[in-house]
Amino acid sequence: MISTAELKKGMYIIFHEEPHMVVDITFVSPGKGSAFYRIKLKSLFTGRVVEYTYKSGEKVEEVIVETHEAAYSYFDGENYVFIEPRTFEQYMVPAEIIGDDKVYLKEEILYRIKFYDEKAVGVTLPKSIILTVTETENSIKGDTATSAMKSAVMDTGAKILVPLFIKVGEEISVSTENGTYLSRK
Repeated sequence: MISTAELKKGMYIIFHEEPHMVVDITFVSPGKGSAFYRIKLKSLFTGRVVEYTYKSGEKVEEVIVETHEAAYSYFDGENYVFIEPRTFEQYMVPAEIIGDDKVYLKEEILYRIKFYDEKAVGVTLPKSIILTVTETENSIKGDTATSAMKSAVMDTGAKILVPLFIKVGEEISVSTENGTYLSRK
């Protein structure tokens, strides 16, 4: 058991008998009354985000979530399969856990897979990833004077807005947090 004062973003706690990740935490000290913590929690099983208010000093149960680093290998129709590079152990992550982040999965890139009770409950993506442009319109000479953007399709299926000077076949760095163009490689 830990105090609410020890809670940090990214920690895991038991909330309503289910493991949840602390997504956001705000300390509120009103002029009148006692202080409290407003916490956003994401369920490890359903992915649903809830907001809850804890009194300052209240105790919560911390959960230990195991993390393994593994490289993405393939999708078998129901699960994304990751392989641990040193032991070659395979980890199956259900498609609903990956969700829309599937466009950031590339072979041989290491991802952190989180386990609770030996069941995969989440995957941490790297901050950015290198993708190859497979489709985009050609820019017209003289269009590059402004910071205008155009749509591009990447080798993983991701659709990203890129500057007009980017051409098919180029590798670009993309933020996995918000899906935006970062730089050309």
